[in-house]
Amino acid sequence: MSFDAVQLIVEKRERGELSTEAINWLVENYTNGVVADYQMSAMTMAILLNGMSRREIKDLTMAMIASGERLDYSGLGMPTADKHSTGGVGDKITLPLAPLVAVFGVAVPQLSGRGLGHTGGTLDKLEAVPGWRAALSNDEMFSQLQRVGAVICAAGSGLAPADKKLYALRDVTGTVEAIPLIASSIMSKKIAEGTSALVLDVKVGSGAFMKTLDRATELAQVMVKLGQDAGLKVSALLTDMSTPLGRKIGNSLEVEESVEVLAGGGPSDVIDLTVMLAEEMLRLAGVEGDVRAALNDGRAMDKWNEMIRAQGGDPTAAMPVAKHSHVVVAESDGVLEQLDALSVGVASWRLGAGRATKDDLVQLGAGIELHAVQGETVRAGQPLMTLFSDDEDRFTRAIESLSGGIKISNVAPTDRVLLLGRVTE
Repeated sequence: MSFDAVQLIVEKRERGELSTEAINWLVENYTNGVVADYQMSAMTMAILLNGMSRREIKDLTMAMIASGERLDYSGLGMPTADKHSTGGVGDKITLPLAPLVAVFGVAVPQLSGRGLGHTGGTLDKLEAVPGWRAALSNDEMFSQLQRVGAVICAAGSGLAPADKKLYALRDVTGTVEAIPLIASSIMSKKIAEGTSALVLDVKVGSGAFMKTLDRATELAQVMVKLGQDAGLKVSALLTDMSTPLGRKIGNSLEVEESVEVLAGGGPSDVIDLTVMLAEEMLRLAGVEGDVRAALNDGRAMDKWNEMIRAQGGDPTAAMPVAKHSHVVVAESDGVLEQLDALSVGVASWRLGAGRATKDDLVQLGAGIELHAVQGETVRAGQPLMTLFSDDEDRFTRAIESLSGGIKISNVAPTDRVLLLGRVTE
């Protein structure tokens, strides 16, 4: 059945529903270059403004899956589980989480991406480990899952190619925030990836795509339903991203902090979220285990070392260090009432830890180490954070981005609430 791109754009512009056949035609012909970028740009804006029904979102997701290959891990002989985070500042959880879950005989095929803007990318972080490589063939992935039980790597070009093309378009047309497009983008890759259980970590707050709990809950509900319709066991945790996770933001810095967690230490929020997500992954996979014990007794660290070595990395090698540093101090006594995630994330990006376009290079040693976190009492002149960059000229703009994001007051310190909600159906 043939359709006309303009006709479909007008239909969605007028708040109509696109049929399954129309969506299949649109995705196939956009992937093949028949539907032009400017036409799909108009369609994504119409979707942003007018939304899509649950059926349309499901059809869009399945059409993007059908544009490429679908992986199958049924031959592994063990359950599989994965986690996806919608992204944030200091969100290094994938690094300790994958080896931790693998300790319990659950294979973790973690296909990850690179950072863009203020949110960090898992692959950028791991490439700070000397020798580690992100690109694996499907056969290499399967072999590593059999031998090690965990793999973190780049998604192959054959996986949901329609999504790759559409994602790049959304990024330059102001349509990234559309829930139907976010949900279909994430879930098309995760369903095509072949895992049987999936835990979604949907971030809420200034450093996240979803700034409010209502919007985050809506996104979580759509994605959980999509996964369940495709036969996956899926749940979503809504977690706080109003202030950074942990005390280190940046590529090599976040690897260092992840290793601290695997060694039984590290910041409490990173530990707690890692444990929370690991327990949820094991629950969906039908496996029981004491995940805190596996962090504390060295089993998770052993699995990390095995996983890194399997991809050519040296877990004992020294990490990249930035050439220059600058200390930011507290301007008054009081409680650090606000340490805004977006402000810190943009500062880290401006220091060189992130990229403005997908072709930019990142500085592996750039970033920020926090010496105080939100809710702690500080004194005037006390170091709040240290900025790191290979280029001293970057410090000025990074400090500018922190303006307004740091607030010291006389309010009583409060504990951070990390888990804000849960969606299971």
